[in-house]
Amino acid sequence: MSEITTTTAASALIGDPAQFGRVGEDGTVYVITPEGEKAVGSYPGKSAEEALAYFVRKFEAVASEVALLAARVTSGAMVPSDANLAVNRMRQQIKELNGVGDLAALAASLEHIPSLIEGNREAYEAKKAAENAAKAAHRLEVLEAKTKIVEEAESLAHSESWKATGDRLKVLLEEWKAAARLDKKSDAELWKRFSASRNKFDKRRRTHFAALDTIQEKVANAKIELVTEAEQLASSTQWVPTAKRFKVLMDQWKATGRGKKGEDAKLWNRFKAAQDQFFAAKNADLAKREEQMGANLSKREALIVEIEGLLPISDIETVQKTFRELAKQWDRIGMTQRDKKAAFENRFAKVEAEVKKAEEARWRKIDPIAKSRAAEVVRQLSEAVDNYERLAQKALALGNAKKATEAKDAAAARRLWLEEAEMSLAEFN
Repeated sequence: MSEITTTTAASALIGDPAQFGRVGEDGTVYVITPEGEKAVGSYPGKSAEEALAYFVRKFEAVASEVALLAARVTSGAMVPSDANLAVNRMRQQIKELNGVGDLAALAASLEHIPSLIEGNREAYEAKKAAENAAKAAHRLEVLEAKTKIVEEAESLAHSESWKATGDRLKVLLEEWKAAARLDKKSDAELWKRFSASRNKFDKRRRTHFAALDTIQEKVANAKIELVTEAEQLASSTQWVPTAKRFKVLMDQWKATGRGKKGEDAKLWNRFKAAQDQFFAAKNADLAKREEQMGANLSKREALIVEIEGLLPISDIETVQKTFRELAKQWDRIGMTQRDKKAAFENRFAKVEAEVKKAEEARWRKIDPIAKSRAAEVVRQLSEAVDNYERLAQKALALGNAKKATEAKDAAAARRLWLEEAEMSLAEFN
């Protein structure tokens, strides 16, 4: 039927236009119909051929609409009700058409279309059903895609991976925008859930970073105090206590936690600069002291040999005077490495002990009080020996042999003590 309709419409356009129209002497253009001629208009200022061609084109335009309508009905592209309305509209349009062509054939070709509509109704319904099924499948696909986006957003609402989650929610938002639309109600319900999840995460993130700002401010204030103290200690020359204090400050720095990255880095650079300044000065001083202690060690090595050369002591007065001078030099030498100094101090102490021992011995010989006590001991022991000897003689005279023997033994014992006492007294001479 499509081919018949198209052929009928086309045949109306074939042939000499004069077959279906003419131009009068006054320029009026007429169309020839089975009922007779009908004036369709004029085209002032144009030739008869141009005027006729103008009205032929108007006819051709309507004929093309009829052919297009038939093709759309045949393809099932039009709803049957819409196609019937179009046929009625075209009937009126052909009836009122001021064009040149086979109007009867054109009207007849239009009347073939209602039968096409009825003949293609089943095909249209099948196509419509297929389209509806495709739309339903597409809707389900879009619904599943958007539901997946919403469910993922809801699963991220309580996340604390702030940056990664924020970036992912942005991607999900773009996916939502790129997705096709559903019906208004479904779209609104899903968007409400999606938006609520995003808002919940954003609110938690703002709360987190607001609290983090407060914490970081406290951290910054604590670190500023540490930096201030470190900078005050940077020029200290109290090496040991200051080094210990720097260790405490470092422990406190670690315990304060992390602040804002940029500010933390600036404060750390100041803290480290102060610390480095102090320890650089400390190390430089230590190197200088090591060098000096090395020189002092050489002095001690030379001096201890001279001090030990005072032994053995023959003249205590001379040795004592020399030792005192050398001891002053020893004390003026200054610091020496502790582990090496101890051995030298032991050697020095041995010489010092020998000098002191000799001095004590010499003093004992010239001490008048000690000499007096020694003389008194000799006198008392001499008197005791004499007394016991007289007592022995008297006991013998009385015939008391036992008492005489006891007195002799006591005299003999004290005579031994007397010899020792006399030897001690002799040392003072």
